[in-house]
Amino acid sequence: MEQTVTRKSTHHQGVQVIARAAEILRVLKQDNGGLSLGQISDRVSLPRSTVQRIVNALLAEKLIMNTASEGGLRLGPEIQSLAAAGRFDAAELLRPIMAEIADRTGETVDLAVLRDDHLVFVDQVVGTHRVRTVSAVGQNFPLTSTANGKAALALLDDEMAAILAARELKASRSDKALSTLIAELEDIRTTGLAWDFDEHTEGISAVGHGFSDTTGQIYALSVPVPSYRFSKTKNSISELLKAMAPQIEKMIS
Repeated sequence: MEQTVTRKSTHHQGVQVIARAAEILRVLKQDNGGLSLGQISDRVSLPRSTVQRIVNALLAEKLIMNTASEGGLRLGPEIQSLAAAGRFDAAELLRPIMAEIADRTGETVDLAVLRDDHLVFVDQVVGTHRVRTVSAVGQNFPLTSTANGKAALALLDDEMAAILAARELKASRSDKALSTLIAELEDIRTTGLAWDFDEHTEGISAVGHGFSDTTGQIYALSVPVPSYRFSKTKNSISELLKAMAPQIEKMIS
């Protein structure tokens, strides 16, 4: 009986140490400039001696490192290695969902990722309609005139979204006012859906939904449709996208 109690106590202590180490790592993640031992102790509400023991173990495993500043600590190189190993392939992960949407609608489904100031197509499931839209994987697309671009912009904070949008509108010499686009982004944040009615390419319309993974990387799924049949199908497609959204976010979070 005494041995069983001892094992349970040891297990509890081990779990507690892991939880405290994780809390320390999260605190350091929030401050890339580095923190002193005292600052860490204050932020995690633990005695300095306890933090010192955990920090020493994390230093030994290269999960944290000393900064140039005396006594400063920050995340170490091993964290980056673990993060790289844990990265998932969004295209591979989301392909079953894309295939289901394509199968239920007969339309092409695109997956794009936000790269700096533009979108890059990373995967596509081609629809079954004889007349359908097809874009090349790897192709770049704008943010202000596409459904998936606007869906991605809507996930950025107001300032960054306005900066990227204004830059692109100016470069493309678009007649669209920045205020009009900002109003669109507000609506997208409310509904979860972005629209393109013959805006990027004449004869093609689309609906899109944006989302981000645990690292903050922004993606967008879109369903482009020849405009002549979009008015008849946009409601059913948009409802399907909205219905699939929780499943998408669960898979990547």
